Amino acid sequence: MRNTRTLTRRAALAATAVTATLVLAACGNGSDSASSGHEGHSSASSSASADATTAAHNAQDVSFAQGMIPHHQQALEMAKLAADRASSAEVKDLAARIEKAQDPEIQTMSGWLKSWGKDVTTSDSSMESMPGMDHSAHSDMPGMMDSKDMAKLEKASGADFDTMFLTMMIEHHKGAIEMATTEKDKGEYGPATSMSDGISTAQTAEITEMNKLLGKN
Repeated sequence: MRNTRTLTRRAALAATAVTATLVLAACGNGSDSASSGHEGHSSASSSASADATTAAHNAQDVSFAQGMIPHHQQALEMAKLAADRASSAEVKDLAARIEKAQDPEIQTMSGWLKSWGKDVTTSDSSMESMPGMDHSAHSDMPGMMDSKDMAKLEKASGADFDTMFLTMMIEHHKGAIEMATTEKDKGEYGPATSMSDGISTAQTAEITEMNKLLGKN
């Protein structure tokens, strides 16, 4: 009788142990599956994020960034001249605002081009000291000044500088607005079309301001 009870107890304990082992194994597999699922989701998210930067743009977006960077760089060069050449406080203030607005946009557009694997173009006029450089390479762009224009501005001072700066910057802004309008119409990359809209709005307002300073309004 005792032997029978002992055998029965041992069998029950063995069954319990087997059941516990199976439950633990099942839990382990579930955890692995969940972990695997999270890892897969994380990888997919990272991939989607990377693709979003490179996929949602077209040739117009690239053209816009590659053209607007040197265009902005020349505007900055012109604006920096105002600090010690302009006689009007209003002209100096405008030039400072142009620098503050356009320099960050250059950095942003350069980042886009790098993420797209495209060349980051620069303004030849901003590399005046480099020998053998063709400073008129971008002069066919809308509103872009050539080397002769820039040389005249650099030599001017006082009221003459103010008039020349405002006249040239109005034309420069008109060119930027033309380029921005093309981007808004044909671009695909959201941040680029948004920037182009901001450029059009801001520079249209600045043109009105500059015309007033010239006494045209």
